[in-house]
This record gives sequence, C-alpha cells and structure tokens, in this order.
Amino acid sequence: MNRDALAEFLRRRREVISPADVGLSPGPRRRSTGLRREDVAHLTGMSVDYYGRLEQARSTQPSPQIVRALARALRLTDDETDHLYRLAGHAVPDRLGRSLHVGPALLFVLDQLRDAAAFICSDTEIVLAQNDMARALMGEIPIGRTGLQASMCWRWFTDPRSRAAIPPDEHAQHSRSRVADLRAAWARRPHDPDMHELVDGLLERSPEFGELWTRHEVAVRRGQRKTFLTQVGPIVLDCEVLAATDGQQLVVLAPPAGTSSRDQLRLLAVVGPQSRDGHHDRATATNHENSVE
Repeated sequence: MNRDALAEFLRRRREVISPADVGLSPGPRRRSTGLRREDVAHLTGMSVDYYGRLEQARSTQPSPQIVRALARALRLTDDETDHLYRLAGHAVPDRLGRSLHVGPALLFVLDQLRDAAAFICSDTEIVLAQNDMARALMGEIPIGRTGLQASMCWRWFTDPRSRAAIPPDEHAQHSRSRVADLRAAWARRPHDPDMHELVDGLLERSPEFGELWTRHEVAVRRGQRKTFLTQVGPIVLDCEVLAATDGQQLVVLAPPAGTSSRDQLRLLAVVGPQSRDGHHDRATATNHENSVE
C-alpha cells in the first residue's frame, strides 16, 4: 500500500468533482468548487474521520469494498479504478463477465431521478448504487460488498427479515419472478464463480428456491407493480427494470399516475429511511463504517 500516493490521488480526484456531478446541492457556504471530505464520506457510507485519515496518509489499509465504494463516489474511470486498487495494495479485480463498476453516465442518470426510487444492481441482485429516494424506501444498503450476503436474492430466500417491507400476499409472486429472472441470468453465464455460488448456495439453503428452480421458468424481469410497507403506510409503485451494460440493471420504482404514491414518497424522504427489515432506521453512515473497520 502506498499511503502517500493514495492520499494525494484521493485529494486530487475529490477536488475536480463538482457537487452537481454526484447529485449534491452546491449550498451557500461552500468555499471550493469540488467535493468536501464529508461529501465523499456520505457517498461511500464511511465515517468522515476514516476518510480524513485516508487523505492524510494515516489510515489502515482500506478493504476492497471501501476501494470500490470510493471509485464509484469519485466517478473514476476503469483505468483510474485499477490505479486506486494498486495504490491501496490490492489486486485489480478481473472484469471478465459481470462488472461491479458503474459507469459515470449511468450514475448521472440515477442522480437525476428525484421523484422516483431507483438503484443499480448486478444480475445477481447486488446493489451497486442507490439514489436518495431508494434509501428512504429500502434503507441504506451497504454498497460495495461481495459474496452471498450482498445479494438481495440470497437474503430474500434465506433471511425472513428481508421480506418485512413486502405484503405477505405478494411474497409468492416476488419469489417466482426472482427465480425466473435468475434462471435467465444463469443461462448467460452458468460457469462464472459468483453465479455458481449463488445458485448452488440457494439450492442447499432454501427449499422454496429449490422447488421454484426445478420448474425451469425463465422470465427476465422488466416491469411489475409492487407494494412497499413503510412508516407512512403502504406505497404502490411501478417497477421498471432497464438493462444496462455488463449485466447491470437500472431499477426504477415510480409512482403510478393519478395515485398518492408520489406524495407518500416525498413524505417518506422527510420522515427518514426504512431499515432493510422494513422498520424505521436511524443508523448513521458513521456507525456502518465503524463496523466495517
């Protein structure tokens, strides 16, 4: 790990990214045109103190998950991301098959969706980025994690708490559509380690998944109406799944025309985010980053 070079690189990249580039308001008290340290900490979900130590060349080695989150927050290109991994003392991830790097253009589109909840995920349902409305609706999902626990599909079939925000009478439909979509993704790359691990792990852990998998239903998810149970009441949203590059998906949860869902989403954004088990969540990004360290 090259602490000095890493610190200098992070400072320089932060200084050339404007708040508007990442969907932040400039604010009347900003003295510089670039991002502040606290902005980067917020975008990555780490504490301001830890990020400050990175820029001061005083930190411990950042994990690959933190490096990945920094690359997204700073809108780094593939070459810059590879450079960041090397400075942090990590091997550059293999980009063959699925990519967990979200391009700047797709992140820009995500940031423009103000009145809809939206997120970007991989074909194994690993969330790669969320907008503010999605955080309010779904809770702050730790970005940059890998492995089985990072997959929303894995959590749906192995952790009952992940279903708390969905009405019980919709669980079966969600399960069926998830498995049919995963079957389509599996057919595209059945021998990739992450896909192999997810499917085999679910077959071992979840009888429900196993029964649905044997049906061999294939249906790429493109659109459906969903209900979310929140602290401001049930919110009905139209879910549209837009395919992007490298197996990534932009998922937009938009209020149906002529309903009160838009006003409910706005109220939810004021009240505060849901936790990922469907309850009100007041946990801070600082607490999350301290647990990572």
